[in-house]
Amino acid sequence: MTPNVPDQQAAALPSVAADHPALDLLNTVAQIDGNPVDSWTSDNDVARWLIRMGWYQEGAIVPAQTRGLLKSARALREAVRAMVSTRKNGGRVDPGPLNDFLARAPSHSELICEDAGLRLERKRVVKSPEQLLAPVAESAAELLAAGDFGLIRKCEDQTCTMWFYDRTKSHRRRWCSMALCGNRHKVAAFRQRKQG
Repeated sequence: MTPNVPDQQAAALPSVAADHPALDLLNTVAQIDGNPVDSWTSDNDVARWLIRMGWYQEGAIVPAQTRGLLKSARALREAVRAMVSTRKNGGRVDPGPLNDFLARAPSHSELICEDAGLRLERKRVVKSPEQLLAPVAESAAELLAAGDFGLIRKCEDQTCTMWFYDRTKSHRRRWCSMALCGNRHKVAAFRQRKQG
């Protein structure tokens, strides 16, 4: 669910094109004009991202839960970034930093009766920023444990730092976004052919 944010703020939200939430977490830092730009500059930015990603419903995050959220979210993001990079390069991952987040995530399953039958829902205790980030940490742990790292890639554009999970049928995806980096590559190749 996308939160209701003004057009100006919506334009600043990071894209959601990685095909895995943990990789979308990494993509909250992008290269713009050769400089890293963090889309998170406040606790509220992280809260809006959590809602946009569907981890929480609009209104479910209260200000008391977000004090320190930016610091915790950045720490989680960089821990996941290091682990994904290490795993992608065939190295041995240190799960300690991610396990610290996972350990702070008290939750339980609850069976919910609906007209259409039964469904299972995860209920979470949320009293701290780390607990608010628990579903993101769980998603990252799932990716690290079960993801096919042959299909987890960085965009081939040399100026881009975005990650994605290649879920295409042919597994030949090269760009974080065909509309952005893919098109930029096509235009550059066309200009080079025209000059040569």
